[in-house]
Amino acid sequence: MKKLFTTLSNIWKIDDLRARILFTLLCLLVYRIGSFIVLPGVDHNTLQTEAKEGLLGLLNMFAGGSFSRASIFALGVMPYISASIVVQLLGIAVPYFQKLQKEGESGRKKINQLTRYLTLVITALQAVAYVRSQISPDARMMSEPLFTISSMVILTAGTMFIMWLGEKITDKGIGNGISILIMVGIIAQLPFGVSSEFISRMGGQGGLVPFIVEIAVLFLVVMFTILIVQGVRKIPVQYAKKIVGNKQYGGVRQYIPLKVNAAGVMPIIFAQAIMFVPATVGQFFPGAQSSFLASFSDYTSLTYNLTFAFMIIAFTFFYTAITVNPVQMSDDMKKNGGFVPGVKPGKTTGDYIDSVISKITLPGSIFLAIIAIMPSIAIIFGVNSQFAHFFGGTSLLILVGVVLDTLQQIESHLLMRHYDGLMKTGRIKGRSPVAAGGPVI
Repeated sequence: MKKLFTTLSNIWKIDDLRARILFTLLCLLVYRIGSFIVLPGVDHNTLQTEAKEGLLGLLNMFAGGSFSRASIFALGVMPYISASIVVQLLGIAVPYFQKLQKEGESGRKKINQLTRYLTLVITALQAVAYVRSQISPDARMMSEPLFTISSMVILTAGTMFIMWLGEKITDKGIGNGISILIMVGIIAQLPFGVSSEFISRMGGQGGLVPFIVEIAVLFLVVMFTILIVQGVRKIPVQYAKKIVGNKQYGGVRQYIPLKVNAAGVMPIIFAQAIMFVPATVGQFFPGAQSSFLASFSDYTSLTYNLTFAFMIIAFTFFYTAITVNPVQMSDDMKKNGGFVPGVKPGKTTGDYIDSVISKITLPGSIFLAIIAIMPSIAIIFGVNSQFAHFFGGTSLLILVGVVLDTLQQIESHLLMRHYDGLMKTGRIKGRSPVAAGGPVI
């Protein structure tokens, strides 16, 4: 405990790190205040704010409750996430985007600019759909055309402002800005979930003991998720010695860290998007509804969870295959004079890396599927749906990933300042000759 307080005090002593943390907190405060500002022309008393289910519930969680409150930030950063995924997929299939990815910093700036333009288009389309489907006519205090146009403009501007806010956090704050905004939106729902579960348990559904058991299980699930996110398989790489003049280069052993879950949260997002298709078809075509399609609308059914888990495993292999390129890794290794001990350079090394990736991806995908269906299992055991979302799925993986990434950045600042910490102020600056006992020049 003493070491923890010492670390926290060290964080606060570093001027640059303190300024970054305060700037991040200020931006998050602006984001949370904006999430409670209702769209102009909406009667807040008439607005339906019941909890959303399915895809709408997921969007509401990512937006920190803004979706159900008809806030100016109701769409959150999801249009930007959707645009980023589209651009990433285009980078696999379209040669123009592949060329941009290889152009370094200039190509990255062009891709970011195209992502912003696509975000603007997606946000405008989603804003119109949101106004027409989520805000009832009774809650509108303006004429239909004026209300739709003004709301579309405000919602689009709100999402673009959030995107700008996230980029500013990344540049001048701590951590990845967009990810932190999503994390804050998810965490904002945690107190309501815990309180609702506590009230329901104390109101006659088991008492205090089941609630304590649920908290303990949640802690174990979080620890298990951290293991999956942090798990790596290290492949040793030996670099040949090179003597240039009087200096020796290479001759060191390094490692290629292959993550057990290289796909991250993307397989769950893709699988979840497809799993919502049957329910959507049932809403638009009630006559096509059947018992088989109805089972996919029940998130606790065996059919839904088995299909969901299978699709997550399949998408994990697919996404890992398109993001991790063993051939390129072996070629880069060969160009730099590196080799895996006991494996021939070139194609053999690529095949070896590919086989290692396949072996670690299988258990990683299975564990990811288990984490994804944990909320459904929690609901089956009587956990409140608002609290069950934190037992796994996209929300838990995002929370764990963002927190670990942010802590890693704080750790790097601390290590860097510890290296410079020979000075009392922690800053690198020249010492006064007089103070040092030296001659005055």
